[in-house]
Amino acid sequence: MQANDVRVLKGAAVPTVAVGLIAVIVTAILAGFEGALGSVIGLVLVAVFFTVGLFVVTWAGRISPMAMFAAAVLSYLVKVIAIMITLRAFETTTVFDPKAFAWSVIVLTVVWTFGEMRGFMKLKLLYVEPDSKVPGQGN
Repeated sequence: MQANDVRVLKGAAVPTVAVGLIAVIVTAILAGFEGALGSVIGLVLVAVFFTVGLFVVTWAGRISPMAMFAAAVLSYLVKVIAIMITLRAFETTTVFDPKAFAWSVIVLTVVWTFGEMRGFMKLKLLYVEPDSKVPGQGN
């Protein structure tokens, strides 16, 4: 993983963990231990899914831009479907509060997405190669 990718990962993971800890505290106050447990499980789920997705896209980016695009689209699709299946599978559980779990997953997904977008926007990536020769300019 390159330094730019690590910066993006930190830019998404740090705010997600911070908001996740706030969610754990809030759900512990509102729903007790079951609510806090639901939020912790939601935080772990979001962190794992999106970290794996970033690694997959990074790996595919070494192959080609088209592979990177395909990996990004497919990993997003897989994450959305997997999160929907997980939310549906645990909607009637009694081990933890399913509403706290669901709301935590939704909020933390939004936080991760904005953190990742902010991380990408802060990168200083060159879109023109310095000192490259332009065809037709007599150099």
